[in-house]
Amino acid sequence: MKNIGIIGCGKIAQIRHIPEYVDNPDATIVGVYDFNIQRTAEIAAKLNCKAFSSVDELLAEPQIDAVSVCVANNAHCEVTVKALKAGKDVLCEKPMAATLEECELMVRTAEECGRKLMIGQNQRLADAHVKAAELIREGAIGRVLSFRTSFGHSGPENWSIDPGKNTWFFDKKQAVMGVMADLGIHKTDLIQHILGQKIVATTAKLVTLDKRGPDGNLIEVDDNAICIYEMDGGAIGTMVASWTYYGAEDNSTTVYGTEGCMTIYDIDRAPVVLRKNTGEVIEFQTGQIQTNANQTKSGIIDAFIDCLVKDTEPSISGKGVLAAMRAVFASIESSETGKRVEIPANR
Repeated sequence: MKNIGIIGCGKIAQIRHIPEYVDNPDATIVGVYDFNIQRTAEIAAKLNCKAFSSVDELLAEPQIDAVSVCVANNAHCEVTVKALKAGKDVLCEKPMAATLEECELMVRTAEECGRKLMIGQNQRLADAHVKAAELIREGAIGRVLSFRTSFGHSGPENWSIDPGKNTWFFDKKQAVMGVMADLGIHKTDLIQHILGQKIVATTAKLVTLDKRGPDGNLIEVDDNAICIYEMDGGAIGTMVASWTYYGAEDNSTTVYGTEGCMTIYDIDRAPVVLRKNTGEVIEFQTGQIQTNANQTKSGIIDAFIDCLVKDTEPSISGKGVLAAMRAVFASIESSETGKRVEIPANR
């Protein structure tokens, strides 16, 4: 049995981390902390666990084996590093951190402390994505040539714990980055995972088209991101992330190869559709993707607890997510400079 502490009790903790820990027979939530003291008390009462008054107090609790870090983006590194140094294993929400240097510090600290660091890139675990990666590895569409992947919805102001224009996602001090770090990191990490290739160059445009803060001005973080990714295996494609998809949520991917193409979460009747050059069409009935309106079990908590119980490397380790974070920060640089940016460390 692993004893868990939750740091940050906002929406992601309430709809994913907490219920999935409760559902796992090898996990027990023994304490929670949130900067909102009332929220801390309410969650603790609901879970019949201890309400801690600070991050440091929670991390000083010897009974706690591991923590979920569900705070705002700007605090991911500080809280994670503290937790690792306190001897706790860590599951940190995405994006991993606010700078590449912070990401590298988190990985280095985990290694120095001999602790596990996992990042909540749950898209890798979605049934259709698992199947797609398997099919591509088997050569079902031949050599991958190109792709397009997107993730868009109507924005975090309709979803976060404090909905509306005051959401912390719109505050540059807390969020640091916008949709590129919220949704873009998911599909950046995912496309590398599915293709088995790393992003080695990016040409990107990050813009703020429509989202406005309480003052009526456009927010200071991006609400749309469009990236052209070049992969180390020769494939090239686009990644689009948006907070201004005011119709249906889109979380689709299409991969084109020398022997056919594959669509993932593109049509309702089949999460994965394989179309061969021969004309053959094969549909794979895997589980549907999570949406903000339809939250299902992500698998991320079970994977974290499994690696703790078995004392194995996390399936989505901090070190394994570095390549995607490099691509995110390179894309921001590309947008700011108007130039294509290479990522030598991913080669």
